[in-house]
Amino acid sequence: MVFDAGLRRFNEASQSEATEWARICLDIARWADELVSARPYPDRASLLTAARTGAGPLSAEEIELALARHPRIGEPPGGDDAEAHLARSEQSNVDSSDAAAKKRLTDGNRAYEDKFGRVFLIRAAGRSTSDVLTALDRRLANDEDSELAVVAEELRDIAALRLAGMLDA
Repeated sequence: MVFDAGLRRFNEASQSEATEWARICLDIARWADELVSARPYPDRASLLTAARTGAGPLSAEEIELALARHPRIGEPPGGDDAEAHLARSEQSNVDSSDAAAKKRLTDGNRAYEDKFGRVFLIRAAGRSTSDVLTALDRRLANDEDSELAVVAEELRDIAALRLAGMLDA
């Protein structure tokens, strides 16, 4: 078995410390409680699978609460807390210095917010500006229920990526 110091830290952390760690990844209490309560995880893959699948379907209310912690795509947050650092890192491939792309992001964000009443959320890590804009255009065609399902999956993907990054820190 390969020694994984990050996994060991998570498994051995106090309940409150592990919950705080989890809620930086996804600020949904039920999800964090389930993730932390299932410790110890035998390996990193088990933990990351639990992060992607935990807490059954997320409710619309849980999604809205979690989204309150995420900035608009193309507008990384200021601040110096862990979530702000993560958001800036995750959006590092989204280039808003191109005037045309920035306008499309601004217009797309506005159209999305007008239609759905919430910020457009996408796992930006590993995606180009073009990828983000394509997804934004595609998702604007969704109905509310379909879009909530997509947002829930994006939140879970972001949570798993953040958790993996924290394990590596």
